[in-house]
Amino acid sequence: MKKQLSTNQHKSKIYRKGVGIMLLNKEGKIFVGQRFDKDKSAWQMPQGGVDKGEKSIEALKRELEEETGIKNNYKIIRKSKKKYKYELPSYLQKKLWRGRFKGQEQRWFLLEFSGIDREINIQTEKPEFKKWKWVSKKELIEIIVPFKKELYINVLNEFKDELV
Repeated sequence: MKKQLSTNQHKSKIYRKGVGIMLLNKEGKIFVGQRFDKDKSAWQMPQGGVDKGEKSIEALKRELEEETGIKNNYKIIRKSKKKYKYELPSYLQKKLWRGRFKGQEQRWFLLEFSGIDREINIQTEKPEFKKWKWVSKKELIEIIVPFKKELYINVLNEFKDELV
């Protein structure tokens, strides 16, 4: 006899729809922010969920502004051909998104920032980062939260022709 999943168990098996942003500066370095997580040095690129009725491009613009304060002086170089998934560690699955999702499935965008660093403001209405910096591809992989490492390697591989 097949075991029936409860509603919460069933919902926790799905992925939240999201976008990811690889933002490059003029030197080809990649923007990363350090999250406010208490237990680890959690660095990541800007990312976030796609709201109901929102297109990926709209989510990209909203998340970029919400997480970096950047409203202009950027251009979209390209969108990933595929979507990438990551799973949260089980202890985070219970905490984030009211436990409804086991991770995110994201469309990634490669952007070029032509502005100056002073235009970046992580002290937004609901800040997600306590610090930020520009990093090389190698450093990105070294400092990223472990559960996103494979996704980041795949995104770097897809965008490799546009990266320095």
